[in-house]
Amino acid sequence: MKRGRLPLTALRSFEAAGRLESFTLAAEELFVSQAAISRQVRELEALLGTALFTRHHRKVRLSAEGARLLETLASAFDTIDARLEELRATKPVTLLTVNAEPCFAGCWLVPHLADFRTLYPQIDVSVRSESRLVEFRSDTAELAIRYSTTVSAWPRTQARHLCDITMVPAVSPEMAKDGTAFNTPADLLAYTLLHEETRDVWARWFAAAGLAPGAAVMRGPIFADGSLTLQAALRGHGVALVDTALTRDDLDAGRIIQPFDLSIPHGAYFLVARDFDQLSPEASALATWITDCFAGTSG
Repeated sequence: MKRGRLPLTALRSFEAAGRLESFTLAAEELFVSQAAISRQVRELEALLGTALFTRHHRKVRLSAEGARLLETLASAFDTIDARLEELRATKPVTLLTVNAEPCFAGCWLVPHLADFRTLYPQIDVSVRSESRLVEFRSDTAELAIRYSTTVSAWPRTQARHLCDITMVPAVSPEMAKDGTAFNTPADLLAYTLLHEETRDVWARWFAAAGLAPGAAVMRGPIFADGSLTLQAALRGHGVALVDTALTRDDLDAGRIIQPFDLSIPHGAYFLVARDFDQLSPEASALATWITDCFAGTSG
């Protein structure tokens, strides 16, 4: 029989029915009706001029001819399936570059990147962490994540708002167990204050709490970005102000504890591209994934 005339649908229906010895189960597996399976098998039997099943009340059994045909089909279908899986597994991997603010990269993107790879295993992401504004015309990055307290747009780019930033105090569970009570915001002054870039943010937080700690807020180490401040807090080195949007997993898991609900606004994060409509399919997938992750996030 010429390949162009092979009854592939009927052969698939027969293989399932023969393997399961049930027209009903074959129909469920192939998402068709039992009548469709029965019709396909009858047409195949008519074409071959031989019975492939012996039919009994509520059950079917393979005939000798049917058993031989099933053995051939099962082997052929297994070979086809294995080759298709092999081809799918060897699909070319694409390298996509994203330029992210250090805090966003360290606190959120890297911890969540495995989730994106599960959805898109054919896309490898190269994360470059720097604060400068990307010039997309001369940069390999298609996407960037930018932070700002004052602007929401940059020249020659398009920007999508991801989330507003709210800063809250956070301490490690070990520090919370050391006997010092957290009854009022002033109690935080008994600890080392961890600062991100400047000491201004802690000063603003204490001002919002109605305190003027003076010289106390001018002490403590200063770190270049929030991911380093978070690492210091996780290790019990002091009290940090952290962004709730980027550290929600750590807060929910109890790796850090928020002793007071008082928060202060501190800018926003934006997803930036030269032109979102002109992104590669891989960059568009990453942009959609990041946007969906932050949908409804209020900080």
